[in-house]
Amino acid sequence: MNRFFFLVLIIASELVFVSPGVESASTNVNIEEVTKIGAIVDANSQMGKQAITAMKIAVQNFNSDSRNHKLSLQIRDHNRDPFQAAMAAQELINNEKVKVIAGMETWEETAVVAEIASRVQVPILSFAAPAVTPLSMSRRWPYLIRMASNDSEQMKCIADLAQKYNWRRVAAIYEDNVYGGDSGKLALLSEALQNVSSSEIESRLVLPPISSISDPKEAVRGELKKVQDKQSRVFIVLQASLDMITHLFTEANTMGLVGKDSVWIVTNTVANALDSLNTTVISSMEGTLGIKSYYSDDSSPYKEFSALFRRNFTSEYPEEDHFHPSIHALRAHDSIKIITEAMGRLNYNISSPEMLLRQMLSSDFSGLSGEIRFKDGELLNADTLRIVNVVGKKYKELDFWLPNFGFSKTSSKHNVGDISSNIAAEGFTGPVIWPGNLINRNPKGWAMPSNQEPMRIGVPTRTFFEKFVVIKDDPLNGNSNDKNLRYDGFSIELFRLVVDHLNYDLPYEFVPHDGVYDDLINGVYDKTYDAAVGDLTILGNRTEYVEFTQPYAESGFSMIVPAKQEESTWMFTMPFTWEMWMVTAASFIYTMFIVWLLEHQSNPEFRGTLKDQISNILWFAFSTLFFSHRAKIKSNLTRVVVVLWLFVVFILTSSYTASLSSLLTVRRLEPNVTDIHSLKSCNLKVGCVDDSFVKKYLEEVLGFRSGNIVPFGNIEANYIQKFENNTIDSLFLERPYEKVFLNKYCKKYTAINTYRFGGLGFAFQRGSPIALDISRAILDLSENGRLKTLEEEWFKPSSECSADERYSIRPENLTLHSFWGLYIVYGATSIFCFLLFVIRLLNNSWSHQETYQGNVSAWNIAARLARCIHNRKGTINNPARVSALDLAPPALESSSSRWEYKLSPTHPPENLQVELQMHE
Repeated sequence: MNRFFFLVLIIASELVFVSPGVESASTNVNIEEVTKIGAIVDANSQMGKQAITAMKIAVQNFNSDSRNHKLSLQIRDHNRDPFQAAMAAQELINNEKVKVIAGMETWEETAVVAEIASRVQVPILSFAAPAVTPLSMSRRWPYLIRMASNDSEQMKCIADLAQKYNWRRVAAIYEDNVYGGDSGKLALLSEALQNVSSSEIESRLVLPPISSISDPKEAVRGELKKVQDKQSRVFIVLQASLDMITHLFTEANTMGLVGKDSVWIVTNTVANALDSLNTTVISSMEGTLGIKSYYSDDSSPYKEFSALFRRNFTSEYPEEDHFHPSIHALRAHDSIKIITEAMGRLNYNISSPEMLLRQMLSSDFSGLSGEIRFKDGELLNADTLRIVNVVGKKYKELDFWLPNFGFSKTSSKHNVGDISSNIAAEGFTGPVIWPGNLINRNPKGWAMPSNQEPMRIGVPTRTFFEKFVVIKDDPLNGNSNDKNLRYDGFSIELFRLVVDHLNYDLPYEFVPHDGVYDDLINGVYDKTYDAAVGDLTILGNRTEYVEFTQPYAESGFSMIVPAKQEESTWMFTMPFTWEMWMVTAASFIYTMFIVWLLEHQSNPEFRGTLKDQISNILWFAFSTLFFSHRAKIKSNLTRVVVVLWLFVVFILTSSYTASLSSLLTVRRLEPNVTDIHSLKSCNLKVGCVDDSFVKKYLEEVLGFRSGNIVPFGNIEANYIQKFENNTIDSLFLERPYEKVFLNKYCKKYTAINTYRFGGLGFAFQRGSPIALDISRAILDLSENGRLKTLEEEWFKPSSECSADERYSIRPENLTLHSFWGLYIVYGATSIFCFLLFVIRLLNNSWSHQETYQGNVSAWNIAARLARCIHNRKGTINNPARVSALDLAPPALESSSSRWEYKLSPTHPPENLQVELQMHE
């Protein structure tokens, strides 16, 4: 970069005392005014030749239509050198007195020309733009107008491609510019990948400028060797000259990097020039995806221009094979139109460079390259991108990518809606030809294993339980090397089942790993193994080094403690809680009282001495519990109460019987220790496997003292021995191992206090697309039930711990909450019946008030009501009606057993009738 600033300083110093050349406007209308326009292009490249042809056509069209004003196009060749571009700008400004300079295909050329032109106030129309637009650009180079957009949208398109096909690791390739940089494209790509697809750049290949090396073939080969040992096979070419592209793809094919499951993507700096490449280079790029700037080729102006362009181009450059106008030619043509329209709005008085610049920035029209509008010196509308696919010796167009919309099957933003929403799932329009003629599936972008180089999978030899992984010598082969071992277990069988479920072949070989589990994970991380299969627990810190699949088993750990079978003399009381027993007893007494009140008046079986009445009502109430009551019920109100009570009894007895049966038939274990707090408070010893994350969790999370933790080897016999020797009081095992342990030792141990983690899964190298395919296969097997079937085959409980013999924790007692509604209905109904009975008695009492005059206070009425209910004489048979004699005032009562009456003249004896037996 020092060379660049030194160059600008020298050229700018030469122009300090040079005023801009301005041709005087002629006052004679018959004299033609000629405005000179400068063009700085690479005259030897096809891109430059097309730009020259397009600008000449635009100048010719203007000159033929204008009578008094003509344009003169002054073309200079920069020969791909920013220094020569700067010298050409100096010569055009000083000698040719140009009013505007157009051209510059690269940003390095544009920067030096803009620095010079801004000092002398000459507007610049550049065909290039920086990858990242600095905020101070409009202040630093106020006379610079950029006919292109920055690369941010293009990098987002590449990130969308990576997300679409799940490419997690990519390699970025770019040709270093003459000032030693990537123009900011690498940073844009990295940011876009992280924001859109969570992918990342795994490696960078920096190719030296082709003009600075004598042997491009060897330089390219040296860079490509850096990625041969990498797993990623997604290559993104950010920028490169066409000569460098030729060497890059030739060597990549020779080294086998353009093959099956590899992906090559080129940006618009290369894709826009695909038409310029010869058939040999194009054929070496077969399967490459390109991102081109889109333009419409079906409009009438384009068709007229294209016909004229082809005629002029083939006439002037007959040696060129391709003669169709590219996006560079269209932008060159539009640049001349921007200048002429700005001049027209000024009535061709362009003596003020500032006024000319302002008019150029206010351009608003539909050009051949698209909509022409500027904001802050840059095209306002971001480019619509077209995805192309190199096939054979040519390329075909696939779909579009629209800024803020993503992939679309149409170039119009108004028609995106439903059309573009499913492209990610459905794929592009038409088949995509991938490198290596890959068919029936999309490339993984990863160095996939082959029969010659199968995937190396590490398998732990020191497993906790052989149910998951077991490694034995193959009895069919006497050799004892690693290739003649037999691998078995639930995890191994599941992996084989998953691989068979994939839609492609996955050659692999198992490699025994004699070490702890963390070392196995590190082996995948440092690429000793391609993957790891076994009972691997998914932990947060492990995901920083490897990529886990979908969990195939629930994980966590449980506390295993010794337990004994629960026995109790009062087992029959356990079905109900004590609150339930209390409420049931209260309901029983309440029912006795209500039935006695309702039946005492009319039913002889509920009368007699106090002792007889109590014994009768108790016998009646107890007999209802067994539905064997024989006492006759006289009152309809009593029948309602008894029916509801029998319903309550039925529900209670049925629930009690079911709960008691469960308690008696299902054997229960009562743990010796109930929680972790009791372990810590009593300073008891706990055990765990030494090769496990559990020990660290016990210390750092659960707060156990390191001295109280007893680690031991992962051998099943160790667990039982530690318990029997009273070395430990509890054992912490991961959930899958707990299931295997209790399937065998269910009579002596039980599990409590479960802590959940990520689960068990398989580990792959970070960014591996195989991990996602394995995860999908695990989900498919889980959904179709094959995973459940495999679990049942491998984790069958022992005969002592079968499903019918397994011990369980005691079932919960039946609580009052479960029957609260039943009690409310019964209580409300019985109270209603009692109130109805009382109201009828009071109504009958009220009807006799006129017959007997005397003290009718509330107290006396209550006393009469109580007397009626008790009625020790037994003369009232029906409580629905009460005799006048029973409700007579006290003045008529006698202390003797006989009735005495004082007759008055108004009440003759014969009119006095007392009914001792009343009927309804």
